[in-house]
Amino acid sequence: MRALRCVQSLNLPQCYIAAGFVRNLVWDACHKYPPSALNDIDVIYFDPSDTSIEHEQYLEALLQKTMPEMTWQVRNQARMHEKHQDRPYASTLDAMRFWPEKETAIAVRLDMNQRCEVIAAFGVQSLFELKLSHNPARPWSVFQQRIDHKQWLTHWPKLTVTTQCSVAAKPINAE
Repeated sequence: MRALRCVQSLNLPQCYIAAGFVRNLVWDACHKYPPSALNDIDVIYFDPSDTSIEHEQYLEALLQKTMPEMTWQVRNQARMHEKHQDRPYASTLDAMRFWPEKETAIAVRLDMNQRCEVIAAFGVQSLFELKLSHNPARPWSVFQQRIDHKQWLTHWPKLTVTTQCSVAAKPINAE
């Protein structure tokens, strides 16, 4: 809650804490683990009026000063399409539709009434079903590298990876 309040204080448009902040907490709870330590807290927002990396760094420094025990990563989704060579994103939620795995594309923030508001590009069902699903908007190899590098299957052994679908097209017989 403290992290959510810190991010809320930035008053950024379409601003959420995303990725492992939500995903790991759910997977930990489903495995009956205490909350895992996070490498960083991913803050995402959408502001086409200032897409400078310097502004993101300034915001990271503000959060670091407020909550120094955490590492913060702030990214304006209005510029991230350039990094990934996608079409321009229309919103924070739209940007999340391009993330490598569907269960990571979930974010949370505090609303005006201090209640948690969740957005999820692909819904939340598969997250709670302990699935790890490839998003076809990204190459399978990127998805597989993330699984291997982050060692999700070792840390959360109940996870199941949804396999890559490959459908062979059959020619239609004209006769």
